[in-house]
Amino acid sequence: MKVVKVTYTVEASFVKKNQENIQAFINDLQQINHSGLRYHIYLANDGKTFFHFAEYNNDTAQKTLLELPSFIAFQQQRDQHLETEPKIEPMEFVDATYTIFN
Repeated sequence: MKVVKVTYTVEASFVKKNQENIQAFINDLQQINHSGLRYHIYLANDGKTFFHFAEYNNDTAQKTLLELPSFIAFQQQRDQHLETEPKIEPMEFVDATYTIFN
């Protein structure tokens, strides 16, 4: 399993639009319903720093996300309103209280 954490901060004036763009690609991912892809996003207490966690059970699942038009549009718009560059951190899964992939 691959796990990737992405952290970035956007301009305060862009937070709402960023959340709308996130919702757009999440809606598309929900429609696709790829069994090998899990994705969740958190917002820090500062109200403008986002944490994205993507979990993939194979390369095809990762490709599904990275080639999704709404995800590409989200990235392009986000990149125009950054306060800090995205920090991309590959991570190693250790354990969970629930099954992530069957």
